[in-house]
Formats: sequence, C-alpha cells, structure tokens
Amino acid sequence: MPLESIRRMVLICLMTALIALGAQMAVPIGPVPVVLTNLFVLLAGLLLGPRQGTAAVGLYVFLGAVGLPVFANFKAGLAHLAGPTGGYLVGFVAAAWIVGLLTHGRSKRAADIVAVFLGSLVVYALGVPWLKVVTGMSWAKAVGVGLLPFVFGDAVKAAAAVVLARSLRPALVRHVRPAASA
Repeated sequence: MPLESIRRMVLICLMTALIALGAQMAVPIGPVPVVLTNLFVLLAGLLLGPRQGTAAVGLYVFLGAVGLPVFANFKAGLAHLAGPTGGYLVGFVAAAWIVGLLTHGRSKRAADIVAVFLGSLVVYALGVPWLKVVTGMSWAKAVGVGLLPFVFGDAVKAAAAVVLARSLRPALVRHVRPAASA
C-alpha cells in the first residue's frame, strides 16, 4: 500500500478520534448539548478536503450508529440518530463536505471563513427541523433551544477552526521524503 494512502487513512482516523473526543466535552443545556464536535467537523473539512473530511465525519457517525459510545455523553446507537440530535449528526457530515468543497485547493482566509459559516448553517438547517419533528416543538421553540443558544459558541468554534487550519495546513502538505539509500 502506498505511503500516501496510509497517511490519508491515518489523518481520517485521527480526525474521527478528535470529533469523538470533542463530543465528550459536552454541556447539557436541553435536548441538544453544547459540544466541541462542530470545531473538529469544520476542521476536518478545512484540512482534509471534501472526500476525506466527509469520510472522517461519516466514520464518526457510523461508529456511533453501530454502538460505540462516541456521541455526546458517551451515547451511541441507531436510536440516538433518530433522536433530537440526529439532524445535527447528519448535518455534520454535510458540513464537512461543503467546507472541504469550498476550501480544497485554496489557501485564502476569506474562503475558509465563508466555508465554515456555510458549514455551520448547514448543520442548523438539518438539525433544527429534525429537532422540531422529533420533539413536536413549534418552530419558535425549536429555534429557541436548537439554534439560538449555540450561535455565539459556534461562531467562536468556527473562528478557531479557521485559525487552526491556517496553522496546521503547512505541516499537512509537507511530503515525506524517501530515505536516502546507503
């Protein structure tokens, strides 16, 4: 197996682990907890691009769906995907793809900022309606508990993802040099 393929798999798995770790840093404030997952989802798209970023987030969702306790507060299972946060989990996968698509091959800060903003909107666009349907809340209540409490914190996490990506990208684009023959 080529070294570059192994490198890609390691980066996908590393980002998946960071997403799962971010989910455990949860503050329960209602049906949707405050977590650091968003930070790592956006970072996956920024650093790994659309395919690999989506693979990392998709792997996280898959691992949780099959029973590994990677979701917030060490929860797991298909029932969790069908619960109040299921739309946000699907939104994470879509967000990683969109962020990666908008920034892949570009190294402009403006592209990163627009991408994480749109990625965050996608999470809300899928999460809030799902929350409304699953819980039977009114639109006002769903927005009040599934969006408004998170806007400021998610903006901070998006900004942190942009800063981290700008710092980490140079290390990721360095190629491993083959060993000199003796």
